[in-house]
Amino acid sequence: QVQLVESGGGLVQAGGSLRLSCAASGRTFAREAMGWFRQTPGKEREFVASISWTWTGYTTYYADSVKDRFTIFRDNAKNTVYLQMNSLKPEDTAVYYCAGGKRSDYPDDYWGQGTQVTVSS
Repeated sequence: QVQLVESGGGLVQAGGSLRLSCAASGRTFAREAMGWFRQTPGKEREFVASISWTWTGYTTYYADSVKDRFTIFRDNAKNTVYLQMNSLKPEDTAVYYCAGGKRSDYPDDYWGQGTQVTVSS
């Protein structure tokens, strides 16, 4: 049984930064694709970023809306994946979910409980 626990959400002003963390347990972490998704009320959950292992190293994917502002990275020694969010905008306000799975560009096999990020204008 895989467990993902997110932390780091909160309230921030537009233009500010936050770092989300996702601690994983119960599975061999290093070669799992990990990702972040977000959801706002009344909308479907959307992909934000993912990181997956390949023979040449780790590959990252980003939604166009967050490219050049968000960075996903991982610390396998700590079984933790991070999402560094810079230049935050009010439209980034959402519940952010950590997820993992087999698909490198959309790892959605298992999920965390979510953490709220609110960006004020």
